[in-house]
Amino acid sequence: MDLGQGANLNGFLPFAANDAWRQNIASSPVDASSAGMIGYIGGSHLYANFGAGLYDGATIGIPYTVVSGSSFVNVNYTDYGDESDPGPMPFSSSTAIEGDPNAGDRHSLVLDRDNCWLYELGNAYVQGDGSWNASAGAVWDLTNLNQRPFRWTSTDAAGLPVFPGLVRYDEVAAGHIDHAIRVTLARSRAAFVAPASHWAANNSDPNAAVMGMRLRLKADFDISSYPAQAKVILTALKNYGMIMADNGSSMFMIGAPDDRWNNDDLSTLKQVPASAFDVVQMGTVYTAANVPTGAAPTIKSLTADKTAVAAGTAVTLSWAADNASYYIVSPEIGAVRGTSATVHPTKTTTYTLYATNQYDRSTQTITITVQ
Repeated sequence: MDLGQGANLNGFLPFAANDAWRQNIASSPVDASSAGMIGYIGGSHLYANFGAGLYDGATIGIPYTVVSGSSFVNVNYTDYGDESDPGPMPFSSSTAIEGDPNAGDRHSLVLDRDNCWLYELGNAYVQGDGSWNASAGAVWDLTNLNQRPFRWTSTDAAGLPVFPGLVRYDEVAAGHIDHAIRVTLARSRAAFVAPASHWAANNSDPNAAVMGMRLRLKADFDISSYPAQAKVILTALKNYGMIMADNGSSMFMIGAPDDRWNNDDLSTLKQVPASAFDVVQMGTVYTAANVPTGAAPTIKSLTADKTAVAAGTAVTLSWAADNASYYIVSPEIGAVRGTSATVHPTKTTTYTLYATNQYDRSTQTITITVQ
């Protein structure tokens, strides 16, 4: 991946080849409830909620930033800390924020190129001391999507990562989008289907959308007359579809801002009605009655090769745990693979190991004394 805001990923695709975001569903069957669910969306039309230039003083879309070797900062959660991944995270005062300086969802997305982790914050604000405040935050393994607990939110109501569903200029310029696209709908009920893991219901009608459901542009919808950028997007909607990720304006696809977008091209997408889509056959629909439950990871040990050191001395923390999807060491380290990490305390510090799986999170602490 290149570095910077809106950087070219040079063909890199997040997560494993069999991940739901990368699944080609062109030939998948239509769900039995499709007609009712599409009808309930109503007369909405497709809309590209991204583009070039500014709208109301802010860039249009959700920006992302690719970093390398960045310093990690603390994150303070103001709303959903118990369902968020703790810092530190590689954000800085120059990291782009959706809609900045305005209010709104204020997503901020950072890809750590060196370690291949994706960090996402929602309602994010940088503070004067360099730390960040956010309503919620999540960490995602770009090499193999890590499972976060069922019923936990992320920075999307569906509990999903935001970045893999963005429409990006670099992939449209290359002539193909090889993943599903993030979409919002106005009404959703208290249910989700994989790959989602959370709902934020605002409706109880059985035809209302469920988080994680996938919409696919019908194969016979004629896209031959659409301009180049729109045609690439419409082709992706036939092959990979859109995943319902959040409540919002119906049929709003989300992409990354870029001054190379042709806004006139993108505006032609408004000619595509909701009725041109099907709901792809869903797997198990989870509600409060059948959400999977299970045991949190078991942390069997957390040790250090030294527990009393001079300031700045390297200390190796090691641990053993069962049934963890991913680990975070806080402060100083952040997300980590494997079962060890090296820290360099400058003062007496208590480190916390967070072990998380699809059911819950476990923690254990160890204190390193700086003499």
